[in-house]
Amino acid sequence: MEMRVVPSCPFCRTKLPVTKEEADKQRMKRVETNDPFVMCREGTEQYCKGDCSSAFEYWTKASELGFAEAHYKLSIMYGGGEGVEKNRSKEIYHLEEAAIGGHPDARRNLGSDEWMSNDDTERAVKHWIIAATQGDDHSIKRLIKEYKFGAIQKEVLASALRAHQAAVDATKSPQREAAEELP
Repeated sequence: MEMRVVPSCPFCRTKLPVTKEEADKQRMKRVETNDPFVMCREGTEQYCKGDCSSAFEYWTKASELGFAEAHYKLSIMYGGGEGVEKNRSKEIYHLEEAAIGGHPDARRNLGSDEWMSNDDTERAVKHWIIAATQGDDHSIKRLIKEYKFGAIQKEVLASALRAHQAAVDATKSPQREAAEELP
C-alpha cells in the first residue's frame, strides 16, 4: 500500500489549497483571525487590483497590530497621496513605526528624509548605519558616498560594512543556495 504525502502548511499543518477559491477562502479565514501578515498581504493584493481604499483598510488593521510592513505601506500611501490625502506627518509617523519595527527600507527612507528635508547629515548617517546593519544594500552605498564626501570616518564605514556583511551572511543557508540553483 502506497502512502501519499499531502502538501500542508509548515505552520498550521492544514492541507494546502488546490484551487484559487480554496486559497481565497483560507486567506480570508486568516484575515478574520486578525493575522497581520495576511492582512498586509491582502492589502497588497487589493492595491494591485487598484482598490486603494480596501488596501488602506487592510494595512491600517495590520499596522494597528504592530506589523512593520503595513506601517511602511501606509507611509508610501500618505507620502504619495495615493488613495488618501497626502499627509507628511502621517507619512513620517508610519515610517518611524516601521523603522522601530525593524523595516530596513523605512529606516533608509528616514535617513534620506533627514538628509534632504532637514539637512541633518549626522542623523541621516545614523539611520543609514542601522539600515545597513539590517542588510540594506542601498544604505551601504549611501554611506560609501558620505565617506567620500568626508561626512563619516573610515572606522564608522568599516564597522557598518562588517555589520552589513554579517546580516547578509545570516540570511544564507545551504537550502537557499540550492533553491537559487533550480531552473
